[in-house]
Amino acid sequence: MVYKFGPWGIDASEVFVETSLSYAFVNYKPVVEGHVLVTSKRVAPRCVDLSAEEILDLWTLAHRVGPGLESLHSAESLTYVIQDGVYAGQTVPHVHVHIMPRKPNDFQPNDVIYDRIDREDHASRKVDAEKERKPRTAEDMAREATMLRKLFEL
Repeated sequence: MVYKFGPWGIDASEVFVETSLSYAFVNYKPVVEGHVLVTSKRVAPRCVDLSAEEILDLWTLAHRVGPGLESLHSAESLTYVIQDGVYAGQTVPHVHVHIMPRKPNDFQPNDVIYDRIDREDHASRKVDAEKERKPRTAEDMAREATMLRKLFEL
């Protein structure tokens, strides 16, 4: 099965948990170890395009995924990010939540993490995060998703 993420397909091997309306998958270019995405199954460019039921389902799944990642990665906090529209830094026209396990001093200053997520703003802040964020192989992503699937099995 192929899931849609904006104009792209996400292979089922990269998905680790799903509901009837949402799914969570591993990130091709993670900012931190454990960085995943949660998105709606229906391609909707902006939050306003989702139904109330889809919004509730998306955040309920994010609420479930976050603590599992925090525990798995021995993190002490989580960063949840939604960029809602092009001018907010959204690069894929499909509502999605970034979930990133956070550890003490992983970014100095702390808000640099947002620069790493927001590609459009990198030129103005002189942060070349794309060179630092290495794409992963399909095999690496499938391996991570398999491990996460076990964590989120009921």
